[in-house]
Amino acid sequence: MTDNPFVTSGYAGPEYFCDRVEETQTLMDLLTNGNNVALISPRRLGKTDLIHHCFNQLEMLDDYYTFIIDIYATDSVSDFVNVLGKSILDSLKPKGRKAWEVFLNALRSVRSEITFDINNNPVWGIGVGATESPSVTLDEIFEYLGNADRHCFVAIDEFQQITRYKDNKNIEAMLRTYIQRCPNATFVFSGSQRHLMGEMFVSPSRPFYQSTTIFNLHAIPLDKYTEFAERQFAINGNRKISRDVVEAIYNQFNGVTSYLQKIMNILYMKTSPGATCHYEMIESAIQSYLQLSSDTYEALLCQMPEKQRNVFLAIASERRAKAISSAAFVKKYNLPSASSVVSAIKGLVEKDFVTHEKNEYYVYDLFFQLWIEKCYWR
Repeated sequence: MTDNPFVTSGYAGPEYFCDRVEETQTLMDLLTNGNNVALISPRRLGKTDLIHHCFNQLEMLDDYYTFIIDIYATDSVSDFVNVLGKSILDSLKPKGRKAWEVFLNALRSVRSEITFDINNNPVWGIGVGATESPSVTLDEIFEYLGNADRHCFVAIDEFQQITRYKDNKNIEAMLRTYIQRCPNATFVFSGSQRHLMGEMFVSPSRPFYQSTTIFNLHAIPLDKYTEFAERQFAINGNRKISRDVVEAIYNQFNGVTSYLQKIMNILYMKTSPGATCHYEMIESAIQSYLQLSSDTYEALLCQMPEKQRNVFLAIASERRAKAISSAAFVKKYNLPSASSVVSAIKGLVEKDFVTHEKNEYYVYDLFFQLWIEKCYWR
């Protein structure tokens, strides 16, 4: 599928997927035994690829309908319904006319908006936010899921996004009711913002309380990723990689899969067939990526409001910042006031520039952190 065996975007198949044998089996066992799952981990650790890998197992493909819905870019219930409907239709099209016709027949409220291409395949023609009666269409979609001729597995990626919908504050309760009444479908709620996902599924005051099995995804173990890297380097040219190289990169990026794959992709590219990738090549590979991304990071910094930018750079300077509204932190980085820090951090967290865990704040994108260190403090 690709000349470079370190895939950096999307799920490319089992031969490019590292380990997760136990996690895949656990997720399959939970779903096939009727358990809704809240899959939680920081972004870039491989939640979505794990779901794809799970859904691509033969027993899943043969016996179930599987749908993966990414709602990261949605900001309303109307957007949610639109993305949900389009994703289900696109997933059913490869199953043949009979499969997608049943779905279209259930969508009475938007049937006129569905068009057909030159091969007579249906095309979801509703623009984002253009669903006129989202609650009616949502009811029809769940009616389909409840009556489909196979059991349905529905994964909703970045599920915490529904907490930001302003057009319907009751969306959590509404979805919880639909799901309770739909035994023909089992759900995976995948999310990357632990505090929001935790509140949604662990807080007794929230509709989804005790409705799922919580599945916290952790980094792939170093030994498993090392075996994977060695195996992938041997593909298409019998390249080799020193184990200390894998360990150094793994430790620098805390085992986060996305960062590992990007640097391994570059190292593979820079290693000639039959040659060995050595420790000295790491810095060059990281610098290559940062140079490619430099304009993007510069633009992101320039677009930040000044107060947010100053707090962001202060956090980056600390790497792991605690008590950011304290007098000591404010004074150390010459910030206007504690209240301005609180205001700025809210925007930075909402935009995913900064995240927090165990009372510590840090830059979400580790490459962004490295770029700041190299450009501002070297």
